[in-house]
Formats: sequence, structure tokens, C-alpha cells
Amino acid sequence: MIKNEKQYEYSQECARKFEYSIKALEQDEELKKKDHDGWRLSRDVKQSHLMALQAEIAEYERLINWDKSQPIQIKVESINKLPDTLIKARIAAKISQKELAQILEIDEQRVRQYEDTDYQCASFVEILEVSTVLGVEFETAVVRADFEEIEAVKKSAEKWRKEKVSMTANNF
Repeated sequence: MIKNEKQYEYSQECARKFEYSIKALEQDEELKKKDHDGWRLSRDVKQSHLMALQAEIAEYERLINWDKSQPIQIKVESINKLPDTLIKARIAAKISQKELAQILEIDEQRVRQYEDTDYQCASFVEILEVSTVLGVEFETAVVRADFEEIEAVKKSAEKWRKEKVSMTANNF
């Protein structure tokens, strides 16, 4: 996800390089004849990266060009994507990190740290404060608890604990 103007410019530069690289590859008839499968794989990988960059660029442009007199709807695929939503809402509202910090009455560095770490360093209360300032509200939320996944996580955690205990015992 593109979070600021610097990343936007860098992404545009990378997209241009991928476009150039794809064009050069498509003109390489010798490689195409010699190793068609390798040539196709290389082209497809570059095309895939280009398409992902173009999607990110288009999303960022949609956000920076949003008419902030209109509410924006941002789809949240999972609770893990809530940090992206907060960043997108800030961008669409045309609020800088500095302005957000001033409204929250915290250091700008703290807001920068929130976004750089995708809000991993923020408490739940801090996330709620940011979402309130940005006017982020859930219109509809459906939560699904996957009990099979819970059991799988419990088994993995137990295995990890046993390995940790075993490693600790072996170190003494």
C-alpha cells in the first residue's frame, strides 16, 4: 500500500522501469526462440508486478483525488486490514500526519510510527481515537469465528511451546 507522496513517486518510477523491461523483453526475439518458457515466465512475473504496482498507484490516486465533501467507503477484508483503512481515510481526508498528531495531541513521530508499523505499536484505545478523529465507522460488520482454525492455532502453539521447552532444557 502506498502511504505517502514519496512512496507514490517511487512506485511510479518502478512501474515505468517494469514497463521498459517488459517492452525490451518482448523485443528480444532471440531469447523468445531459445528459451520460450523462461522468456514467458520472466515476462509474466514482470507483468504481474507491474499490475500490482498499477493497482496501488490507482488506489492512491483515488484517495488523493477524493472530494472530501463526500464520504468515502473503504472495504475492509479483515480486522487485520483496519490499519490500511485508517491510513486511507487520512489520505482521502487530506489530513497530514502532522495534522492528525495535532488533533490527537500527540507527537507527529508517534503518528508516523503508527503508520510505519501498520498500527502494531498502537493500543486499542489509540486506534479507536484515530478512527474517531478520521470519522471511520463500520456500517456493517460480520465476524466469523472459525473453530477449526482456533484448534489448529492451539495445536501449533502447543507444538511451539514444547519445542521451546526442549530447546531450553538442551541448553542447560
